[in-house]
Amino acid sequence: MSDEFIFSTSPRVLQVAELNRAISQLIEAQVPLLWVSGEISNLVKAASGHWYFSLKDEQAQVRCVMFRHRNQAQDQLVGNGHQVEVQAIASLYEARGDFQLTIEQLRPAGLGVLYEKFARLKQKLESEGLFSADQKRPLPNFPRRIGIVTSPQAAALRDVLTTLQRRLPCVPIILYPTAVQGVGSGEKIAQALQLANQRAEVSVLILCRGGGSIEDLWAYNEEVVARAIAASMLPVVTGIGHETDFTIADFVADERAPTPTAAAQRVVPDRNALMQGLRDTAQHLQRPMRNRIQNAMQSLDYLQRRLVHPEQQLQRQSSHLIQFKQRLQRSWQQAQQRQLSCYQSLAQRLRHSGRDFERMKDRQFHLSLRLNQALKIIQARQKARLESLAQHLLMLNPEQVLARGYSLVQDVSGNLVSDARQLKPGKELHITFAAGTARAKVLP
Repeated sequence: MSDEFIFSTSPRVLQVAELNRAISQLIEAQVPLLWVSGEISNLVKAASGHWYFSLKDEQAQVRCVMFRHRNQAQDQLVGNGHQVEVQAIASLYEARGDFQLTIEQLRPAGLGVLYEKFARLKQKLESEGLFSADQKRPLPNFPRRIGIVTSPQAAALRDVLTTLQRRLPCVPIILYPTAVQGVGSGEKIAQALQLANQRAEVSVLILCRGGGSIEDLWAYNEEVVARAIAASMLPVVTGIGHETDFTIADFVADERAPTPTAAAQRVVPDRNALMQGLRDTAQHLQRPMRNRIQNAMQSLDYLQRRLVHPEQQLQRQSSHLIQFKQRLQRSWQQAQQRQLSCYQSLAQRLRHSGRDFERMKDRQFHLSLRLNQALKIIQARQKARLESLAQHLLMLNPEQVLARGYSLVQDVSGNLVSDARQLKPGKELHITFAAGTARAKVLP
């Protein structure tokens, strides 16, 4: 539905929902995203996480809503009576026809200019490379002296001194006093940093102060302080405000600690931890040395037990020689006894062998006679059998049969004809006689 149609002189009667929807579309199209300042009142933080409140001044007020996904990123405390600046979209809550602002961002009133200055300077210095990790100087492991740049009246100074005294009391501390807030405090902080570098009497600098509002900490957001830190030949550790506070000085410093106490802990090691480390190292070194001494003592005891007086050694060797002599004599006697037994056994066997030889000779003669007789008998039997087989073979010879008047009849294929029924008129035959052959043909 177009705006021209809604607000024309058309006699059409609109529904309330149609009217509110058209007005909502008109507002959203014509009113851009804008900043509005005022005082919070009637603040309600719903269980859903959304915030509902009114933003008012001396002459008017407007309803506002800030949804949960927007207010969760809000790190500032918000309450009734607070003067704030909000970035909002003008809209209409169609269900009730209420004009309202949908809040995108919320900040304390009057801080907008400071935030913009902070952002511009941060972007400028970052583009120049002052925040680059390559520009960071390493902190000394064991500083010979520690410099502190802060106000002598600052509570943060007492925290830093107490921490340094507890962790490593032997390190001297030099204070470079300066104002930490107020007009000209930025230049004074920069001058204190320059003085510390000129005197070059410390190994590391701690730039610290306690927490406060953005105005209280603004001196550490000034360009003169950032450039003094960047130009410092001494490494600088910042411990400014609370853990959630970030300043330009934190980005330029070689290391940023969340609190002044944490900055003190960062620049010096813990004496108790060092002492424990030394004790552990000493035990680590003593243990292998103790083991070597104990092993050497055991080796000495072993060698001492093995060490024998020369006279005892001679006696022991003499005893060994006597034992070897006795063993050798026993072995010789035993060997002689075995040889003698062997000779006697062989002689006994030789005497028995003579009588056995005569008996074997007689037996061999009789066996030879029996063998000759057996061979003659076997030859006679084999000869008779051979003659009998030859006679049978002669009788079975076909030529002997043909000699008695018989003949052998074959067809042209060489097959024997043994039956007259195999003969057919005109069939040729081959007849074999005892002497010669003939061809014949069967007559019809």
